[in-house]
Amino acid sequence: MKDTIGFWGYPHPDIIKKYKQMYPNSKWIDLDIDYGYPKANEITHILPENYCYIIKNIFNNAFYLKENLITILAPVGKDKCDSAFFAVRILKDFGFNFEVSYFEDNLPLKDLPNIPISKSNLPLKEKIEKITANIIEEKNYDSLPECKPEFGFWGVPPNDLTILNLFPNNTHVFGWTRCVEAKNPGNIELEMYVENNLPTVFFAQTFCAKNQLAKYLANKYNGLYIDIDGFPTNSIKAKIEAFLRLR
Repeated sequence: MKDTIGFWGYPHPDIIKKYKQMYPNSKWIDLDIDYGYPKANEITHILPENYCYIIKNIFNNAFYLKENLITILAPVGKDKCDSAFFAVRILKDFGFNFEVSYFEDNLPLKDLPNIPISKSNLPLKEKIEKITANIIEEKNYDSLPECKPEFGFWGVPPNDLTILNLFPNNTHVFGWTRCVEAKNPGNIELEMYVENNLPTVFFAQTFCAKNQLAKYLANKYNGLYIDIDGFPTNSIKAKIEAFLRLR
């Protein structure tokens, strides 16, 4: 019996609301996340060996959960990426159902909603987990106290969230993840915003187009640029630890 709604990125809130009303007892699963499912045979014939790990997760999770999926809610515009747009067309050939959305709201920075999680003193891994969980199960975090930042983390949620444990609690969140908390995942002005003179790590998943922004901003703000293909090496971890210690 199909009882699961899959999604990636940040589907438009109106579509999330629609499917919650249509399927109030359904399970929701974020297809971006690596759950450790066995690799689907179909991926070998679809994706290049060297490709974005998050897109690999989407395909792998979709094939593994296919018999249970009611549909997939799929952002495909500036709020996600071209690879997601292509994924919809390919997966349709394999019989998957989709509700495609564009969540490209672009409010001025002064008009954006509060972002208490990004600025809180929670551990960085917990910050990012709460921000992504809030896409589907929205909660109010306005009571979280804001901390003075010592460091910044710019980017998307890494495939391996454990790398975030290297950062101290007083690390503020920037980039696309901050845009998600502000309910503006396609807002390029907010995505490019970081605080001057704040030591910031600029992260992108290897083979992701956001590496262009990450590299540019790291140079502009004298930060540390890193890209990771799936899981961080000891060398990457050492670079981050050194940057945090010396800055």
